[in-house]
This record gives sequence, C-alpha cells and structure tokens, in this order.
Amino acid sequence: MRPDRLLFALCLTSGLQTFSIGAFPALLPEVGRGAALADWQLGAVAGAFGFARMLTDVPAGLLMTHHVRRVLVAGPAVVVAGIVCLVLGGSFGWLVLGRVLMGAGHTLGTLSLLTTLLKTRAEDRLASALGAFEFSAMLGMLGGMMLVGALPGTLPWQGAFVIACSPLLAVLLTLRELLRLLPDDGGRGPWFARTAALAEAAAAPAAPRGTTMLAFAAGGAIALAYATLEQFVIPVRGNREFGLERAGIARLLMLSQVCDTAALLPVGALADRHGISRMLGIVLVTFAAAMAMIGLGSLPVVIAGCVAFGLGMAGWMLPVGLLRTATPAPLIAWRTAVFRVFVDGGMFLGPFASGLLGAPHARVLPATLAAILLAVGIALLTRAAVSARTLSARPSSPVVG
Repeated sequence: MRPDRLLFALCLTSGLQTFSIGAFPALLPEVGRGAALADWQLGAVAGAFGFARMLTDVPAGLLMTHHVRRVLVAGPAVVVAGIVCLVLGGSFGWLVLGRVLMGAGHTLGTLSLLTTLLKTRAEDRLASALGAFEFSAMLGMLGGMMLVGALPGTLPWQGAFVIACSPLLAVLLTLRELLRLLPDDGGRGPWFARTAALAEAAAAPAAPRGTTMLAFAAGGAIALAYATLEQFVIPVRGNREFGLERAGIARLLMLSQVCDTAALLPVGALADRHGISRMLGIVLVTFAAAMAMIGLGSLPVVIAGCVAFGLGMAGWMLPVGLLRTATPAPLIAWRTAVFRVFVDGGMFLGPFASGLLGAPHARVLPATLAAILLAVGIALLTRAAVSARTLSARPSSPVVG
C-alpha cells in the first residue's frame, strides 16, 4: 500500500462526497418559504444534519475497528437516500428525515476516510496530509456552492439541489480504487469493538491531558461557529436584512470557501513547521473576529468577515492533528469518533440555537461564540509559548505542537 496514492484516493472520494454539503445553505431560505417553516423549524432542518452526525459518531467509530471497508461503501448510499427524502418529501418531517440521513451518511463516509488517513500517516507530515484531505473537501463544497449559484433562479430548489449533488455518483468509481488500496479486513471480528483497543492502548505512554482537552474544546468551538455562520446566519441575514437571493447568498458563501481553500495547504505546512498549537491558536483568534463581523456588522463588514471566516476555516483539521499527537494508535478510531461527537454536536447546536433565539435575539449567539473562540485561542497560544520556552532549554528535543 503506497500512502501517497492512498492519500489521493481518500482526498478525491472526500471531495466528491461534499458537493451536497456546499449546495444546501444557499437554498435554505427557499426551502423555508416552500414549506412555510417557522424560524425554529428552519433551524431544526439546518441542524438535523449535525444532530444525526453527532448520534452516529460513536457507533461508527466502534464499527470501523474491524469493518472500515463496509463503512466506506455504506456512507454514500445513505447520503443518496437522504437526498431523495429531501427533494421528494416537501413537508417539515421529510425535510428533517432527509437531512438526518445525509448527516448519518456523511459521518460514515468522513470518519472512515479520516480514520484510514490517521492510521496510515501517524505523525509523518500529519498536518500537511490533513490539510490536503480538508482541501479536497473544501473544493467539493465550493463546487456545490458554485453549481447552485450558477443555475437559473427560476429552477426550483429541488432541481438545483439534485444537480449540485450529482458528482456524488462518481464516488462509485473512486471507491473501487480506494478499496483496492486498502487491506482486506475479511469482515472478521465483532461489529462493534473497543475492548481490544483499550488493552493495547494501556501499555502506551500517557499523553498530557491538557492537550486532549484543548483539542476537544477547539474542535467543538470551531464547529459550533462554522455551522452557526454557514448554515443559518449568512443565508438568513443575507436574505432578510440585506435582500440577497440565492445567487447573492451563494457568492458570500463562495467567498469564504475560496479563502478557506486557498489557505488550507499553507496553514498545514506552517503547522508542521511551527507547531499545531500555535497555528490553531491563531486560527481561533481569526475565527473570533469573523464571527463578530458576520453576526453583528453591516453588509460591507459581513463581506470582510467572510474572508476572515474562510481563513479561520483553513484550520478546521488542526484540532484533529493536535488530538492525534496525544492519542495511542489503537485508540485512533475510538477517540476520533468521540471527538466528532463534540464537532457534530456543535454543527447541530449552532443553527438550531439560532432558530430558537429568532430575530429578537439574533446577535446573542454570535457575540457569545466570538468570546469563546477568543478564549480558547489565547489558551492555545499561551500553551505554545510555554512549550517553546521549555524546549529552548533542551535544544536536542524535537519540536512538538
């Protein structure tokens, strides 16, 4: 098995699977109008995706201990089932069911791809590999946004969504190559397993507890902020306060996505060179500024905030890299799954809480999240500075994040 070839297959599959994620937010106002949804229902539809991912994370992590090949195949199939429910149902219940199935399918796909990457890469240029993986996912999301924005506004949202999700069909070809590169697990072993991994991990050296806690805090905060902005604040503020339609909302989202995509690989390289903790702290401070600008500012400030949003999102995978430095190899699948519970819990809570707060309290959540992001960012930068001072007294020690 050649890691670089495997990395390419993982990245290509990930990118094709994320077109549907990028396509949905710009259509959210039309979805709400078409089904006559109240604000709380609109937030529930947007947040159902993250809620399903949160519930699926741990079972998927346990399942992948012995059956990662089966999970890789199941993920896209469940996403397709969700798309069908979303476009054919029409009512609130069907919309939620469709988003739930899409969220569960994306969890199966993303977690299996990510676990495979983490197991094969260990700490060898890990941040760069994770950056390449996220780069491909961002290209897919950008592609979905661009397709939605380019289609005629007269086309019903259901048709626009199906067209934007169509690259998912190419996953049938990439999965064949990916499965060929992976060792055959033979389907042996229990469906859900953790005991053996715990036994192997018990002998591994313990990592600092603070590293794990900061990785979880950073991942949850970034996910909560991301989902709040992309799944609710940008489309809803853009439509209601600034009068933007589908194409205008898509352009705002594309601006952040382009900045994210452009910064991903440089951020990964800088993290490899200067340490993950330091780069992650900078990312969180940038994200805090973006949250305040988009959630509280006028349209020109929102546009500038979308640039900062994209730059902050370039560090999306850095908490995973930080967690990996503190995780024994046998626990990668399990601990990554638990980490994803925090991340996907944030992806559910952001838009759902925004819908519950509604227009009268629309600025409460952005202001709160900006403060949280800033606090975690400062904690990471402080930790990185202390670590650098400690290492300077031991020149022969390797540089870690």
